[in-house]
Amino acid sequence: MLKQGGQLLDEGPVLMSLRKRLEKSKTLAWILGFVARCYFGLCYRTTRWDIQGLDALKAALADGPIILVVWHSRLLMGPFHWPVKDGQLSSIHTSSPIGRVVGAMQRQQGLQPFEMREKRSNRATSRQIMKQVKEGTSIGITADGPEGPALIMKDPPIDWARATGRPVFSYAFATQRAKRVDSWDRMLVPLPFTKGSVVFSRFPSEVPRKMDAAQQIALRSEMQAFLLAQTAKADKALGLPAGP
Repeated sequence: MLKQGGQLLDEGPVLMSLRKRLEKSKTLAWILGFVARCYFGLCYRTTRWDIQGLDALKAALADGPIILVVWHSRLLMGPFHWPVKDGQLSSIHTSSPIGRVVGAMQRQQGLQPFEMREKRSNRATSRQIMKQVKEGTSIGITADGPEGPALIMKDPPIDWARATGRPVFSYAFATQRAKRVDSWDRMLVPLPFTKGSVVFSRFPSEVPRKMDAAQQIALRSEMQAFLLAQTAKADKALGLPAGP
């Protein structure tokens, strides 16, 4: 559902049926990914973007790959803001319907998405991703995905940072004109012909390869606060209240 003017637009049986078909059809996911890419590409081209932290990101990429972390609600414009010429990005998504569509859109945009399946072993996929990192490819991952709770940091971003030894950057975007999906994360869907803000920021603390449970909890809390602050920074740049 989409929220517009305080009203919820109901999914209805058509979208429910579409969701079930997406779980089985890669072709349908590709088609919807193409439609999504066209729409968000329009948003990207017609929005006046203020981008902060891009030079620092490019400088870090010159030294090797990074771990890019984003809240699930702010991921849609990421493929368009990532500097592909400065380094490739392998994004990690789930096999959920929305995950498949976003993955298809990311692949069409020139990124290298990997699908992780819930309740199954993903060792082979993890080995592929690690191989990509060693070859210079960065990793993109949501901090609170795939199903929340919203804005609550989970362990995978820290686990990938520990495994790779690479620095962590956050990404957030905001637009003055947008809609919110009535989902667990209230996903932000931009509208075209507006002003937008993008913030890339390097996580200031080191992520050690070895740490005990207490250190992991403390680092997770610190990274969560950092992501919230950087997302609020993107909102504030447009005079908007901080949101998910």
